[in-house]
Amino acid sequence: MVPRALKPVGIALVDKPAGPSSFGIVAALRRRTRARTGHAGTLDPFATGLLVLLSGAATRLAPCFVGLDKRYITDIGLTATTTTGDPEGEIVEEHAAPSRAELDEALARLRGEIELPIPAASAVKIGGERAYKLARRGIAVDMPLRRSLVHELDVIVYSGDSAAVPSVRIELHVSSGTYVRSIAQVLGGHCTTLRRTAVGPFSVDESAPVDDATLLPVAEALERLPDEALERVSEPVRAGVLALEAPAGNGSAA
Repeated sequence: MVPRALKPVGIALVDKPAGPSSFGIVAALRRRTRARTGHAGTLDPFATGLLVLLSGAATRLAPCFVGLDKRYITDIGLTATTTTGDPEGEIVEEHAAPSRAELDEALARLRGEIELPIPAASAVKIGGERAYKLARRGIAVDMPLRRSLVHELDVIVYSGDSAAVPSVRIELHVSSGTYVRSIAQVLGGHCTTLRRTAVGPFSVDESAPVDDATLLPVAEALERLPDEALERVSEPVRAGVLALEAPAGNGSAA
């Protein structure tokens, strides 16, 4: 008999609102399904948009989904930096807005393969302890750099005028593990909003609030992934998950 915790099996595409943590959203889905539940990458509490959640035996496939590229839309305030790179932190420095020419020059340097400092308010471990816990205690550390690939960086709208741009909205297509807050900090500002619009081939347009989300069949989700993503999990493990999947037409997360 298949343990209940392994079913229902599927992928939930959830539109996270601002406020709750990603782990709170995971817990909400787990309460509905009563199955083990995982995620393929978190969002900060202030951020919104697509969370890819894995239900039941699909949690065994997490490596297939974790390394996918991401797409975001973010508003960046350019007259102040914060301790966290977002609106939840304390203001560190205030300064004049850049001109449009200065901003465009800075944006141009952020396209392609770049190195960005990991934010102090992140879950990366420094000396065995989470960086955000050190930051909360006021312990300053030199954060390591992470190599990222910015495939696309497009300006949606500039505020102000050519002489001074106090904020900018940009759309990004980046490699997995890229911190958008770090991009904002490099520009001399902080994210005031952040929305994830896609994870690999999965779009926020397909998602729903966690209370309304249904489960995408694993077979359908895997068909949409590139070969290099599939190869992160062995074929026997993938086959075992597919064998446990609910019959076609039973994609409810309830």
